[in-house]
Amino acid sequence: MFIEMKVSGIILDPHTNVPIVILKDGEGKWTLPIWIGILEASAIAMELEKIKIHRPLTHDLLKNILEHLKAKMLKIEITDLKDNTYYALIYLEVEGKEMAIDSRPSDAIALALRTEAPIYASTEVLTKSRHLDAQEFTQENKDKWTEILENLDPEDFGKYKM
Repeated sequence: MFIEMKVSGIILDPHTNVPIVILKDGEGKWTLPIWIGILEASAIAMELEKIKIHRPLTHDLLKNILEHLKAKMLKIEITDLKDNTYYALIYLEVEGKEMAIDSRPSDAIALALRTEAPIYASTEVLTKSRHLDAQEFTQENKDKWTEILENLDPEDFGKYKM
């Protein structure tokens, strides 16, 4: 089963300064933090802030290619979590046929934001993510992350320079 998620924002891991994209469901039941690269974080942040630049970056280029080929981005799905690595699929419709393309979640999210395609995460991934958190963090760190994720303020996201 898949649950629709929205990008809540991007924060920096306070210990490593690695960007984390935060996905949340509409009911507030699920939060999915995904550690991502700085370039992908920048691409996501630019789209969240609606920052336009003079020349297209990679995800803008992909969007333009899809439009020119008359391909429609239907959705993305975050499908798996193995060995601390998340997996995603981008679903496209091309000439009436649906196809799924393997992708890193960060790239899929950056493209989904640009095409206004919905973002889904499997309940299995959401459950694994919670289990992973429980295994890898001490209770003190887990409590700190829970507090950080629960108290995210959208106005904070503009504070982080990418």
